[in-house]
Amino acid sequence: MVPFVALLIGTAVARLVGLAGVHMLDGWQPALRIGLALMFALTGSAHFSAKMHRDMVEMVPPAMPNPELLVIVTGVLELAGAVGLLLPMTARLAAACLALLVLAMFPANVSAARRNLQLGGKPVTPLVPRTIEQIVFVAAAAAVAVW
Repeated sequence: MVPFVALLIGTAVARLVGLAGVHMLDGWQPALRIGLALMFALTGSAHFSAKMHRDMVEMVPPAMPNPELLVIVTGVLELAGAVGLLLPMTARLAAACLALLVLAMFPANVSAARRNLQLGGKPVTPLVPRTIEQIVFVAAAAAVAVW
């Protein structure tokens, strides 16, 4: 839920700043890029927090090889994507890649929900709300990629 809130608040604040006269944020696409960048910076950095990292390793489906490496790689990709969203020349490509990354990581979220795991000491988001969040994340990234 925290990433969803970060996306919404980041987008809304960026849009308000654009409406207040900051030209580079004047429009929904740049505001959405900021919201997504904030969200992916938040989720990507969580991959490297000691407690969150352990929990994320546990989220990786048991059939996947080297969960430790997968968590590190996906964290780096989320952080790189967040930076890419902030650069106009790379924003569309970064958004498309992040949409694919969200889809690729979805099985870990399904696995975690089905196994009733915890993330940061709290139960992971149940499957139906998590699926809705994932659809919103992919849709937001896809909107930036094609807008």
